[in-house]
Amino acid sequence: MDPHHHLWPDSPTSFAAVPGERNANATPYSVQDLRADTGSGHNVVATVFVECSTNYYTEGPQHLRPVGETDWVASQSVSDGLLSGIVGYANLMGEPSEIAETLDAHTGAGNGIFKGVRHTVAWDANPGVFTSIRRPPSGLLLDSIFRRGASELARRGLVYETWTYFHQLPELCDFARSHPSLVVVLNHLGGPAATGPYAQQRNEVLEEWRAGIKSLARVPNVVMKLGGIGMPAFTPVEFIESTPMTSTRVADYWGLQIRYCIETLSPERCMFESNFPVDRRLCDYATLWNAFKLIAAPYSIAERESLFAGTARRTYGIGR
Repeated sequence: MDPHHHLWPDSPTSFAAVPGERNANATPYSVQDLRADTGSGHNVVATVFVECSTNYYTEGPQHLRPVGETDWVASQSVSDGLLSGIVGYANLMGEPSEIAETLDAHTGAGNGIFKGVRHTVAWDANPGVFTSIRRPPSGLLLDSIFRRGASELARRGLVYETWTYFHQLPELCDFARSHPSLVVVLNHLGGPAATGPYAQQRNEVLEEWRAGIKSLARVPNVVMKLGGIGMPAFTPVEFIESTPMTSTRVADYWGLQIRYCIETLSPERCMFESNFPVDRRLCDYATLWNAFKLIAAPYSIAERESLFAGTARRTYGIGR
């Protein structure tokens, strides 16, 4: 199962998260492209789409416009069940009534497969550090208004999804403890940064990151996605652009860190993600999953079942 991918249409007018801006990663990626990738050599039978600021409604109240993305993605789903989940966007800093209305609208538009909301919080004080298109402010996870918004997800049994940088992991722990009934899905290995000043501080970054992962292990409602490794935010550009890129090279570069997450959090709280088409910059889909299989080779059959399918199915409530 692939619990994290995006879809982008051909039209640049479909990108509406920030007026006048388009996500630099947003190269067209259709359901047909997804099918070609998932059918390229691995037995991927279900996927989860994660919000990427596309196909928002262009009319109506601002807080409801992100529902257009869920509406569009649900229309791409067909009876074979490959596209089995949708994680959309809602502004958790909004008024409670608006958040509730947005979540209910997402659920209605999702045709039974809407699973939750991603509101990213990745922030760093250094301007040279890669950030998401929404450029979130610092301290969102500790903000009482944001936490109030997240409680609307918990009331509906929806997941909260995000990505952070490594130094924000203590904030994520505090946030997750404040919402013990909310499943918190952390994307992209918890953000071991590799841009700006961190490009020359890999050992220091990983030391602080490992301490953060240890803290996460004590917060049982947090699960982690193992991926995002094709993003220059986490993998140096010189490695990404070196050739040839083989599954062995990818596994050698990231194996220790990914296995640290698995062994610290447990396979039951970790799931591999493709993050396609963003991670396509590193390698093709088949090569990426071959790398994950090499990394997971030391684990038992039951543990690998969790890493490649079970954790994702439990997290998103997707049946076999």
